[in-house]
Amino acid sequence: MATTDAPRLVLATAGLWLGWSLLVGTLANRLPLAWLCDPADLTGGGRRTPTPHSYERWLAIRRWKPWIPDAGNALPGGIRKASLARRDPAALQRLIGETRRAELVHWSLWPAWLLSALWLPPAGVALNLLFATAFNLPCLLLQRYTRRRLQRTLVRFADHPRRQRSADRAG
Repeated sequence: MATTDAPRLVLATAGLWLGWSLLVGTLANRLPLAWLCDPADLTGGGRRTPTPHSYERWLAIRRWKPWIPDAGNALPGGIRKASLARRDPAALQRLIGETRRAELVHWSLWPAWLLSALWLPPAGVALNLLFATAFNLPCLLLQRYTRRRLQRTLVRFADHPRRQRSADRAG
């Protein structure tokens, strides 16, 4: 690779990430919420799903979670997750669906690094793999952690209907 090609390669790679992010985000925002819901969400997930405590203990997720931005409303049709933070089952179910949407976005963004192999040398491809992992893996973990916490809250509401009535009065 000639040094005169470097700016063009950097621009092509930045264009890849920007274009792919916009495309994936726009398409994800158009998915109906019903497509993102899973009956397991109402039961709190399966046995193999790590508990929120596992995420807190082994990944120290509470320590770095505030550093992850909420880009849910970055594109038209999106929604900030914080705007759904209410303690009623309908809002919690919607928020669970939005965590699935965000997870789908990050899983779809991650493999874009493979396309950089079309024009970058191996070191550049490796750098893109590191970039993709560093920017998507924390978001994926955070979505799963949040969804698991929300599922547990929904189960508690189902087990203790009085909590639901007090949440209705507070809201």
